[in-house]
Amino acid sequence: MDYHITFWNLENLFDVEDSPRRTDKVQRAIGSDIKGWDQTELDRKLRQLSSIIVQLNNGQGPDILGVCEIENSHVLNLLKDSIDSLGRNYAIVHDDSDDRRGIDVAFIYDADLFTVEEEQGENKIFGHFVMRRTATRDILQVNFLTKHSQEQQRLVLIANHWPSRSGGQYESNGYRQIAGETLSYFHERIRDIYGDDTPVLAMGDFNDEPFNESLTRFALSLRSRTRVVRGNIPYFLNLMWPLMDEGVGTFYFNNLPNMLDQFLANENMLKSNSPIQVLRDTVTINNFPEMVKKGNYPVPKHYGGMGKKIQDYDNDFGYSDHYPISVKLRE
Repeated sequence: MDYHITFWNLENLFDVEDSPRRTDKVQRAIGSDIKGWDQTELDRKLRQLSSIIVQLNNGQGPDILGVCEIENSHVLNLLKDSIDSLGRNYAIVHDDSDDRRGIDVAFIYDADLFTVEEEQGENKIFGHFVMRRTATRDILQVNFLTKHSQEQQRLVLIANHWPSRSGGQYESNGYRQIAGETLSYFHERIRDIYGDDTPVLAMGDFNDEPFNESLTRFALSLRSRTRVVRGNIPYFLNLMWPLMDEGVGTFYFNNLPNMLDQFLANENMLKSNSPIQVLRDTVTINNFPEMVKKGNYPVPKHYGGMGKKIQDYDNDFGYSDHYPISVKLRE
């Protein structure tokens, strides 16, 4: 059984300007940025996003979609409903974080293929907070169980949205290093609790590239498959390195590609006898032609909003400032 996993930074998928679901604290933080973000704009943004999602996995849609930059479960459910044409039994996992601006990470998953593991009636969903003086968007861990066979396999997915480079890449390095250390710590705890053979796939917008220390030194994410499989330390294999060699990116800054969105697989997804394996060379950046700006550089058409101008590309609108990424697993 093969599974198609996608992650996408949705670029400020916020609830409407006068939403009763927004706390006063978040309202103060986002201020006038939300001005003019009405139901019409939200609906159009959802249509743009869903038009891409339904094309993924050869038009079948992803089996699991990890997302970031959503404000709440309301907009996540609206996104889920917007892809109903796929005819899939999608469900959501959302953990409301204490991020100052109220943006979260979450999952949409096919409930016919997966269930969320329970223990004593409670779902195995964990939000691991990252502190930047105050709490920032959390690292969301979900313990999924596959439904393919009678003996359900545990698959732990961890969605990340690490602190941004605002204020300067080097000035903000320490915050992402803390996030990397947090991810590494909980990867080790997962193995301690559920066993060293537990498959773990981390994904997200790390706001750093595969070669940055936050990923290599702190998250223990490497390029060498051999070191990950044979080492005594709980490493991840960063699956984005082959694409790095092609000079492409998931995000562009000053027309330069940045590989900020990544998949990290632990050794238990790499061994030939692993119950759930990452299929080699299946990682893709989903930059469909309609998502790419005209010009010499494959820059994504961003949507705008939240204080930025809504972009109009010859009477068409954008999608996100990041491209989605996908990978295939096999059980």
